[in-house]
Amino acid sequence: MGNKTSLYQAHLDSGAKVVDFGGWDMPLHYGSQLEEHHFVRKSSGMFDVSHMTIVDVEGPDSRPFLRYLLANDVDKLTIEGKALYSGMLNEEGKVLDDLIVYRMPQDYRLVVNCATREKDLAWMAKQAQRFNVTLVEKPELAMIAVQGPEAIDKVKACRSEDAQLIESLSVFQGKERGGWMYCRTGYTGEDGLEILVPEADAVAFWKQLEAAGVHPCGLGSRDTLRLEAGMNLYGSDMDESVTPLESNMAWTVALDGARDFIGKRALLAQKEAGLCMRLKGLVLESRGVLRGHQKVIVTTESGELAGEITSGTFSPTLGYSVALARVPTEVGDACEVEIRGKRVQVSVVAPPFVRNGQRVYK
Repeated sequence: MGNKTSLYQAHLDSGAKVVDFGGWDMPLHYGSQLEEHHFVRKSSGMFDVSHMTIVDVEGPDSRPFLRYLLANDVDKLTIEGKALYSGMLNEEGKVLDDLIVYRMPQDYRLVVNCATREKDLAWMAKQAQRFNVTLVEKPELAMIAVQGPEAIDKVKACRSEDAQLIESLSVFQGKERGGWMYCRTGYTGEDGLEILVPEADAVAFWKQLEAAGVHPCGLGSRDTLRLEAGMNLYGSDMDESVTPLESNMAWTVALDGARDFIGKRALLAQKEAGLCMRLKGLVLESRGVLRGHQKVIVTTESGELAGEITSGTFSPTLGYSVALARVPTEVGDACEVEIRGKRVQVSVVAPPFVRNGQRVYK
């Protein structure tokens, strides 16, 4: 038996199929992964993401600590509640994890992945020894993501006392009131909220949302939604074997200026030498499904070069298959994927594939 969130029984009551995910018993779906995907794209769906790790960074050195710990620069967070996506790297510039950091009224709040919790906390504690900071984990907070074109209105209706605060949020901003924190963030390519809720209130809020017509959704649809949105999954699309520059995360790395951070020198050296591999999008509009670990073949004037699909799926929104793949930088507008021993031509595009329910890739 794995760890359970405070919503575990609510999932069972709603007919969830439960699976292990990073040591947690989590819902895979509630009957139809496909229907759950479309609920999020067309109306609203909700996900239990209480397995995520929430850590507050407190103390007089919280800012210099995070400027050293993260590849992105928290000095970009110039207003209260603003959020920043970043990689946390080792000395070789490889990705230990990806996370979101929020600028709180006093200090900062991090949300990191559940599967890397122990590794992340140990790494942060080690680096914190040089700074006057305190790391405070917040297991008393559950987290519910409500996503889709109707998501914000549904939450405002259920939490009328906080409707004005919710209305004031800009994209990638979070604000706290009365122990609740509303964050206009998500992992689906739709507008919506990720809400940090006191555990004692989580079940009642979940059931209130369900009664308001927000559909419970599981890990299966969360994965197809995030892949359509071109969002990386740690452990698949990036890990400790690659850098953010090789993982379509260069936009999250602040290399300019005198600021030093863990892995900076390695990234500068890689950038100077030139990349051999990049993470790109693949599209297969004919029959077949792109899957993780399938071989990618790139034909060049000097011969064939190999890559690999890191994440692939049938896209319910588009009606055909899409994937993220780490491929040689020499790749052009097309390449081949080996599916069941046969080579199939695919288009090479820049992700994302879908945003706000519409195809966006060129």
